[in-house]
Amino acid sequence: MLLQASIDWNLHVHILDPDAEAPCRYLCRQFSQGSLTDYDTVYQFGQGVDVLTIEIEKVNVEALEALEREGKRVFPQPSVIRIIQDKRLQKQFFLDHNLPTADFVLTDNRADVASVVAQNPSLLPAFHKLGRDGYDGRGVQRIGSAADLPKAFDTLGVLEKAVDFEKELAVIVARNEQGQVQTFPTVEMVFHPELNLVDYLFAPAQIPADVDEQAQAIARQTAEAFGIVGILAVELFLTKTGEVLINEVAPRPHNSGHHTIRANVTSQFEQHWRAILNLPLGDTTEYQPAAMVNLLGEDGHTGPAQYEGLDNLLAMPGVFPFLYGKAITKPFRKMGHITIMDADLETLRQKVASVQGAIRVISV
Repeated sequence: MLLQASIDWNLHVHILDPDAEAPCRYLCRQFSQGSLTDYDTVYQFGQGVDVLTIEIEKVNVEALEALEREGKRVFPQPSVIRIIQDKRLQKQFFLDHNLPTADFVLTDNRADVASVVAQNPSLLPAFHKLGRDGYDGRGVQRIGSAADLPKAFDTLGVLEKAVDFEKELAVIVARNEQGQVQTFPTVEMVFHPELNLVDYLFAPAQIPADVDEQAQAIARQTAEAFGIVGILAVELFLTKTGEVLINEVAPRPHNSGHHTIRANVTSQFEQHWRAILNLPLGDTTEYQPAAMVNLLGEDGHTGPAQYEGLDNLLAMPGVFPFLYGKAITKPFRKMGHITIMDADLETLRQKVASVQGAIRVISV
Protein backbone atom coordinates (compact mmCIF):
# COMPACT_ATOMS: atom_id res chain seq x y z
CA MET A 1 0.00 0.00 0.00
CA LEU A 2 2.98 2.28 0.52
CA LEU A 3 4.12 1.33 -2.98
CA GLN A 4 0.71 2.11 -4.46
CA ALA A 5 0.87 5.58 -2.90
CA SER A 6 4.41 6.10 -4.22
CA ILE A 7 3.49 5.38 -7.82
CA ASP A 8 1.56 8.64 -8.16
CA TRP A 9 4.73 10.58 -7.32
CA ASN A 10 7.09 8.54 -9.52
CA LEU A 11 9.26 7.59 -6.57
CA HIS A 12 11.97 5.02 -7.25
CA VAL A 13 11.37 2.45 -4.50
CA HIS A 14 13.75 -0.40 -3.67
CA ILE A 15 12.37 -3.10 -1.34
CA LEU A 16 14.15 -5.53 0.98
CA ASP A 17 11.96 -8.46 2.04
CA PRO A 18 12.75 -11.97 3.31
CA ASP A 19 10.11 -13.57 1.06
CA ALA A 20 11.27 -14.13 -2.51
CA GLU A 21 7.63 -14.05 -3.64
CA ALA A 22 6.49 -11.08 -1.56
CA PRO A 23 3.60 -9.31 -3.32
CA CYS A 24 5.54 -6.04 -3.27
CA ARG A 25 8.26 -7.38 -5.59
CA TYR A 26 5.97 -7.01 -8.61
CA LEU A 27 5.17 -3.35 -7.88
CA CYS A 28 8.53 -1.85 -6.88
CA ARG A 29 11.34 -0.67 -9.16
CA GLN A 30 13.94 -2.90 -7.48
CA PHE A 31 13.57 -5.89 -5.16
CA SER A 32 16.10 -7.62 -2.90
CA GLN A 33 15.47 -10.78 -0.94
CA GLY A 34 17.15 -10.90 2.43
CA SER A 35 16.80 -10.95 6.20
CA LEU A 36 15.61 -7.77 7.89
CA THR A 37 17.42 -8.76 11.08
CA ASP A 38 20.85 -9.45 9.57
CA TYR A 39 23.27 -6.54 10.07
CA ASP A 40 25.20 -6.91 6.79
CA THR A 41 22.07 -7.40 4.69
CA VAL A 42 20.35 -4.30 6.05
CA TYR A 43 23.53 -2.22 5.96
CA GLN A 44 24.35 -3.11 2.35
CA PHE A 45 20.77 -2.50 1.28
CA GLY A 46 20.80 0.93 2.89
CA GLN A 47 23.92 1.92 0.96
CA GLY A 48 21.91 1.95 -2.25
CA VAL A 49 19.06 4.29 -1.28
CA ASP A 50 18.68 7.96 -0.37
CA VAL A 51 15.95 7.57 2.26
CA LEU A 52 15.31 4.40 4.25
CA THR A 53 12.02 3.53 5.96
CA ILE A 54 10.44 0.44 7.51
CA GLU A 55 7.17 -1.47 7.27
CA ILE A 56 7.78 -3.60 10.36
CA GLU A 57 9.67 -2.91 13.59
CA LYS A 58 11.58 -6.22 13.64
CA VAL A 59 14.66 -4.95 11.83
CA ASN A 60 18.37 -4.72 12.64
CA VAL A 61 18.61 -1.37 14.43
CA GLU A 62 22.41 -1.48 14.70
CA ALA A 63 22.66 -1.42 10.89
CA LEU A 64 20.19 1.47 10.69
CA GLU A 65 22.21 3.38 13.30
CA ALA A 66 25.41 2.86 11.29
CA LEU A 67 23.70 4.13 8.15
CA GLU A 68 22.38 7.16 10.00
CA ARG A 69 25.86 7.98 11.34
CA GLU A 70 27.14 7.90 7.76
CA GLY A 71 24.60 10.47 6.68
CA LYS A 72 21.79 8.30 5.35
CA ARG A 73 18.30 9.61 6.06
CA VAL A 74 16.59 6.88 8.10
CA PHE A 75 12.97 7.45 9.14
CA PRO A 76 11.55 6.68 11.59
CA GLN A 77 14.84 7.27 13.34
CA PRO A 78 16.68 4.18 14.66
CA SER A 79 16.52 5.60 18.20
CA VAL A 80 12.71 5.57 17.97
CA ILE A 81 12.58 2.07 16.50
CA ARG A 82 14.92 0.76 19.23
CA ILE A 83 12.56 1.95 21.96
CA ILE A 84 9.35 0.79 20.32
CA GLN A 85 10.54 -2.69 19.33
CA ASP A 86 11.10 -3.46 23.04
CA LYS A 87 7.86 -3.17 25.03
CA ARG A 88 9.86 -2.77 28.23
CA LEU A 89 11.63 0.32 26.90
CA GLN A 90 8.38 1.54 25.36
CA LYS A 91 6.45 1.40 28.64
CA GLN A 92 9.30 3.05 30.54
CA PHE A 93 9.38 5.80 27.88
CA PHE A 94 5.70 6.56 28.51
CA LEU A 95 6.37 6.78 32.24
CA ASP A 96 9.45 8.98 31.83
CA HIS A 97 7.58 11.42 29.56
CA ASN A 98 4.40 11.63 31.63
CA LEU A 99 2.34 9.91 28.95
CA PRO A 100 -0.69 8.14 30.48
CA THR A 101 -0.50 4.35 30.46
CA ALA A 102 -1.61 1.40 32.59
CA ASP A 103 0.35 0.40 35.70
CA PHE A 104 3.13 -2.08 34.91
CA VAL A 105 6.13 -3.93 36.32
CA LEU A 106 9.17 -5.06 34.31
CA THR A 107 9.86 -8.77 34.79
CA ASP A 108 12.90 -10.94 34.07
CA ASN A 109 11.37 -14.43 33.92
CA ARG A 110 8.39 -16.57 34.96
CA ALA A 111 9.56 -16.82 38.57
CA ASP A 112 9.87 -13.04 38.71
CA VAL A 113 6.23 -12.70 37.58
CA ALA A 114 5.14 -15.01 40.40
CA SER A 115 7.17 -13.00 42.90
CA VAL A 116 5.70 -9.70 41.73
CA VAL A 117 2.15 -11.04 41.97
CA ALA A 118 2.79 -12.47 45.43
CA GLN A 119 3.99 -9.09 46.64
CA ASN A 120 1.30 -7.10 44.83
CA PRO A 121 -1.80 -9.26 44.18
CA SER A 122 -3.82 -6.15 43.25
CA LEU A 123 -1.95 -6.13 39.91
CA LEU A 124 -4.18 -8.98 38.77
CA PRO A 125 -5.84 -9.40 36.41
CA ALA A 126 -2.92 -8.48 34.18
CA PHE A 127 -1.32 -9.21 30.83
CA HIS A 128 2.19 -10.54 30.54
CA LYS A 129 3.84 -9.38 27.33
CA LEU A 130 7.11 -10.42 25.76
CA GLY A 131 9.62 -7.59 25.80
CA ARG A 132 10.51 -8.24 22.18
CA ASP A 133 9.04 -9.87 19.08
CA GLY A 134 5.36 -9.92 20.06
CA TYR A 135 3.14 -9.11 17.09
CA ASP A 136 -0.58 -9.19 16.23
CA GLY A 137 -1.55 -10.76 19.54
CA ARG A 138 1.37 -13.15 19.70
CA GLY A 139 3.53 -12.78 22.78
CA VAL A 140 0.67 -11.81 25.12
CA GLN A 141 -0.72 -13.95 27.96
CA ARG A 142 -3.60 -13.05 30.26
CA ILE A 143 -2.83 -13.70 33.92
CA GLY A 144 -6.21 -13.60 35.61
CA SER A 145 -5.25 -15.32 38.86
CA ALA A 146 -2.38 -17.18 40.51
CA ALA A 147 -3.51 -20.29 38.65
CA ASP A 148 -2.46 -18.63 35.38
CA LEU A 149 1.12 -17.92 36.49
CA PRO A 150 2.55 -20.93 34.58
CA LYS A 151 1.39 -19.19 31.39
CA ALA A 152 3.81 -16.29 31.97
CA PHE A 153 6.80 -16.07 29.63
CA ASP A 154 10.09 -17.33 31.04
CA THR A 155 12.06 -14.41 29.61
CA LEU A 156 12.21 -10.62 29.76
CA GLY A 157 8.74 -9.12 29.71
CA VAL A 158 6.34 -6.59 31.16
CA LEU A 159 3.42 -7.37 33.46
CA GLU A 160 0.72 -4.80 32.77
CA LYS A 161 -2.40 -4.36 34.85
CA ALA A 162 -5.53 -5.12 32.80
CA VAL A 163 -7.51 -1.99 31.98
CA ASP A 164 -11.26 -1.98 32.55
CA PHE A 165 -11.94 -0.23 29.28
CA GLU A 166 -15.06 1.01 27.57
CA LYS A 167 -13.53 1.16 24.08
CA GLU A 168 -10.22 0.66 22.31
CA LEU A 169 -9.23 3.67 20.25
CA ALA A 170 -6.38 4.63 17.93
CA VAL A 171 -5.00 7.82 16.46
CA ILE A 172 -2.61 7.91 13.51
CA VAL A 173 -0.28 10.89 13.81
CA ALA A 174 2.38 12.11 11.37
CA ARG A 175 5.37 14.38 11.94
CA ASN A 176 7.89 15.68 9.39
CA GLU A 177 11.44 16.98 9.87
CA GLN A 178 10.21 20.55 10.16
CA GLY A 179 8.19 19.51 13.22
CA GLN A 180 4.80 19.84 11.51
CA VAL A 181 2.34 17.43 13.17
CA GLN A 182 -0.98 16.24 11.77
CA THR A 183 -3.41 13.68 13.20
CA PHE A 184 -6.10 11.57 11.57
CA PRO A 185 -9.55 11.36 13.18
CA THR A 186 -9.75 9.01 16.16
CA VAL A 187 -10.99 5.51 15.32
CA GLU A 188 -12.77 2.92 17.43
CA MET A 189 -11.41 -0.63 17.17
CA VAL A 190 -13.14 -3.93 17.84
CA PHE A 191 -10.73 -6.81 18.47
CA HIS A 192 -11.20 -10.47 17.61
CA PRO A 193 -12.14 -12.19 20.89
CA GLU A 194 -9.55 -14.97 20.48
CA LEU A 195 -6.81 -13.66 18.19
CA ASN A 196 -6.16 -10.30 19.88
CA LEU A 197 -5.99 -8.47 16.55
CA VAL A 198 -8.33 -5.91 15.01
CA ASP A 199 -11.50 -7.51 13.65
CA TYR A 200 -13.02 -4.25 12.42
CA LEU A 201 -13.07 -0.54 13.22
CA PHE A 202 -15.25 2.52 12.88
CA ALA A 203 -14.04 5.97 11.86
CA PRO A 204 -14.57 8.37 13.40
CA ALA A 205 -14.95 6.85 16.86
CA GLN A 206 -18.31 7.42 18.53
CA ILE A 207 -16.99 9.15 21.63
CA PRO A 208 -17.71 12.43 23.47
CA ALA A 209 -15.87 15.54 22.23
CA ASP A 210 -13.76 15.84 25.38
CA VAL A 211 -12.58 12.23 25.04
CA ASP A 212 -11.69 12.84 21.41
CA GLU A 213 -9.69 15.90 22.43
CA GLN A 214 -7.81 13.78 24.99
CA ALA A 215 -7.00 11.11 22.42
CA GLN A 216 -5.83 13.62 19.82
CA ALA A 217 -3.71 15.52 22.34
CA ILE A 218 -2.05 12.33 23.64
CA ALA A 219 -1.19 11.25 20.08
CA ARG A 220 0.44 14.61 19.37
CA GLN A 221 2.32 14.60 22.68
CA THR A 222 3.59 11.08 22.01
CA ALA A 223 4.87 11.95 18.53
CA GLU A 224 6.58 15.06 19.91
CA ALA A 225 8.13 13.12 22.81
CA PHE A 226 9.68 10.63 20.40
CA GLY A 227 10.56 13.36 17.91
CA ILE A 228 9.54 10.84 15.28
CA VAL A 229 9.68 11.58 11.56
CA GLY A 230 7.04 9.51 9.81
CA ILE A 231 3.77 7.90 10.85
CA LEU A 232 3.06 6.81 14.42
CA ALA A 233 0.02 4.72 15.35
CA VAL A 234 -1.05 5.35 18.95
CA GLU A 235 -3.35 2.64 20.33
CA LEU A 236 -5.42 3.76 23.31
CA PHE A 237 -7.82 2.54 25.98
CA LEU A 238 -10.87 4.57 26.97
CA THR A 239 -11.56 3.51 30.56
CA LYS A 240 -14.97 3.19 32.15
CA THR A 241 -14.21 6.43 34.05
CA GLY A 242 -13.47 8.41 30.86
CA GLU A 243 -9.67 8.33 31.13
CA VAL A 244 -7.56 7.79 27.99
CA LEU A 245 -4.46 5.59 28.36
CA ILE A 246 -1.82 4.55 25.85
CA ASN A 247 -1.72 0.82 25.16
CA GLU A 248 1.07 0.54 22.56
CA VAL A 249 2.49 2.47 19.62
CA ALA A 250 3.76 1.43 16.19
CA PRO A 251 6.22 3.57 14.15
CA ARG A 252 4.75 2.82 10.72
CA PRO A 253 1.51 2.79 8.74
CA HIS A 254 -0.88 0.69 10.76
CA ASN A 255 -3.96 -1.51 10.46
CA SER A 256 -5.98 1.14 12.29
CA GLY A 257 -5.42 3.53 9.37
CA HIS A 258 -6.01 1.31 6.35
CA HIS A 259 -9.47 2.79 5.70
CA THR A 260 -7.87 6.18 4.96
CA ILE A 261 -7.00 5.05 1.42
CA ARG A 262 -10.61 5.75 0.37
CA ALA A 263 -12.17 7.50 3.35
CA ASN A 264 -9.81 10.48 3.85
CA VAL A 265 -8.43 13.25 1.65
CA THR A 266 -4.89 12.02 2.36
CA SER A 267 -4.23 8.36 3.19
CA GLN A 268 -1.86 7.32 5.97
CA PHE A 269 0.43 5.87 3.29
CA GLU A 270 0.71 9.11 1.34
CA GLN A 271 1.15 10.93 4.65
CA HIS A 272 4.09 8.70 5.54
CA TRP A 273 5.82 9.61 2.29
CA ARG A 274 5.13 13.29 2.92
CA ALA A 275 6.61 13.04 6.41
CA ILE A 276 9.82 11.15 5.57
CA LEU A 277 10.47 13.28 2.48
CA ASN A 278 9.98 16.44 4.58
CA LEU A 279 7.04 17.67 2.50
CA PRO A 280 3.98 19.53 3.80
CA LEU A 281 1.63 17.11 5.55
CA GLY A 282 -1.69 16.45 3.83
CA ASP A 283 -5.28 17.18 4.78
CA THR A 284 -6.65 14.29 6.87
CA THR A 285 -10.33 15.26 6.64
CA GLU A 286 -12.67 12.29 6.19
CA TYR A 287 -15.11 12.26 3.30
CA GLN A 288 -17.76 10.44 5.33
CA PRO A 289 -17.96 7.87 8.13
CA ALA A 290 -16.16 4.63 7.35
CA ALA A 291 -15.47 1.17 8.68
CA MET A 292 -12.64 -1.26 7.98
CA VAL A 293 -12.97 -5.04 8.22
CA ASN A 294 -9.87 -7.24 8.27
CA LEU A 295 -10.04 -10.11 5.79
CA LEU A 296 -8.53 -13.19 7.45
CA GLY A 297 -7.83 -16.66 6.17
CA GLU A 298 -10.51 -19.16 7.21
CA ASP A 299 -9.74 -21.60 9.98
CA GLY A 300 -8.87 -25.03 8.59
CA HIS A 301 -7.62 -23.68 5.25
CA THR A 302 -3.93 -23.64 4.26
CA GLY A 303 -2.83 -23.43 0.65
CA PRO A 304 -3.32 -21.35 -2.52
CA ALA A 305 -5.79 -18.57 -1.68
CA GLN A 306 -9.26 -18.35 -3.17
CA TYR A 307 -11.67 -15.50 -2.40
CA GLU A 308 -15.15 -16.92 -2.10
CA GLY A 309 -17.90 -14.31 -2.42
CA LEU A 310 -15.85 -11.44 -3.84
CA ASP A 311 -18.61 -10.76 -6.37
CA ASN A 312 -21.01 -10.26 -3.45
CA LEU A 313 -18.81 -7.50 -2.05
CA LEU A 314 -18.42 -5.77 -5.38
CA ALA A 315 -22.20 -5.60 -5.71
CA MET A 316 -22.51 -3.62 -2.45
CA PRO A 317 -22.50 0.20 -2.69
CA GLY A 318 -19.75 1.91 -0.73
CA VAL A 319 -17.76 -1.30 -0.20
CA PHE A 320 -14.13 -1.48 -1.37
CA PRO A 321 -12.04 -4.66 -1.02
CA PHE A 322 -8.23 -4.45 -0.89
CA LEU A 323 -6.46 -7.77 -1.42
CA TYR A 324 -2.81 -8.03 -0.41
CA GLY A 325 -1.65 -10.42 -3.10
CA LYS A 326 -0.51 -13.17 -0.73
CA ALA A 327 -0.45 -16.42 -2.67
CA ILE A 328 -0.92 -18.72 0.32
CA THR A 329 -3.71 -18.46 2.88
CA LYS A 330 -3.37 -19.77 6.44
CA PRO A 331 -5.85 -19.79 9.34
CA PHE A 332 -6.37 -16.18 10.48
CA ARG A 333 -3.62 -14.78 8.24
CA LYS A 334 -4.32 -11.20 7.14
CA MET A 335 -5.13 -11.49 3.44
CA GLY A 336 -6.66 -8.08 2.86
CA HIS A 337 -9.10 -5.56 4.24
CA ILE A 338 -12.43 -4.10 3.22
CA THR A 339 -13.28 -0.43 3.56
CA ILE A 340 -16.95 0.45 3.93
CA MET A 341 -18.36 3.97 3.66
CA ASP A 342 -21.81 5.37 4.41
CA ALA A 343 -23.13 8.72 5.61
CA ASP A 344 -25.55 6.97 7.97
CA LEU A 345 -23.87 5.36 10.99
CA GLU A 346 -26.54 2.72 11.55
CA THR A 347 -26.40 1.66 7.91
CA LEU A 348 -22.62 1.53 8.20
CA ARG A 349 -22.88 -0.89 11.14
CA GLN A 350 -25.31 -3.07 9.21
CA LYS A 351 -22.93 -3.12 6.24
CA VAL A 352 -20.11 -4.37 8.47
CA ALA A 353 -22.20 -7.39 9.46
CA SER A 354 -23.16 -8.00 5.83
CA VAL A 355 -19.55 -7.78 4.65
CA GLN A 356 -18.32 -10.19 7.32
CA GLY A 357 -20.79 -12.78 6.12
CA ALA A 358 -20.29 -12.19 2.40
CA ILE A 359 -16.70 -13.29 1.79
CA ARG A 360 -14.34 -16.07 2.90
CA VAL A 361 -10.66 -16.68 2.12
CA ILE A 362 -10.27 -20.41 1.58
CA SER A 363 -7.64 -22.66 0.03
CA VAL A 364 -8.10 -24.15 -3.40
